[in-house]
Amino acid sequence: MSEADMQGRFLSLVHENPVNRVILERLSGLGVDDTWLVAGCLFGTVWNGLSGRPPTESIRDYDIFYFDPDTSYAAEDAVIRRGAALFTDLGVEIEIRNQARVPLWYEARFGVPYPPIQEARTGIERFVVAGTCCGISSEAEVYAPFGFDDMFDGILRWNPLNPTPHQFTYKCGTYLERWPWLSVVEEAPSDASP
Repeated sequence: MSEADMQGRFLSLVHENPVNRVILERLSGLGVDDTWLVAGCLFGTVWNGLSGRPPTESIRDYDIFYFDPDTSYAAEDAVIRRGAALFTDLGVEIEIRNQARVPLWYEARFGVPYPPIQEARTGIERFVVAGTCCGISSEAEVYAPFGFDDMFDGILRWNPLNPTPHQFTYKCGTYLERWPWLSVVEEAPSDASP
């Protein structure tokens, strides 16, 4: 299957989740640039589709990334509040994060520094499992820097661009609990923990 065909299949499966559809329809309403629906609500919906399960099953939350050079708490909080009003009727947990702020709190939470970034796509590139790196922008652009093969094949492979390889085993465990047919094919280096 070509990359374009895989992207089409990805979008088709993602849109089977009605929450994804509504968020993508309203995403520009957040009023910030460089805005993306990312992560588990996308690849989890795909894995549900491949498993014959309901599209929203085992989706813990819906993550939205955006990039704003204003790294103040107040600016991010204003966007989070707009999102709460915009998506309140969906009845799901939505987590909205300014990717420019991530380096400010990441080391305290995960034990390693997070290099600064200049766009939300870089945050997508840094998910711990390579095949889960995916996003759809408010302009309907699809970004999957490692392609779709691992996602469709259920392959969990360490992403060397992620600064927290010590989180790989934990993250894979949470995926395997929900989608037991997945398989880990490449571990993170054991000497990479902080």
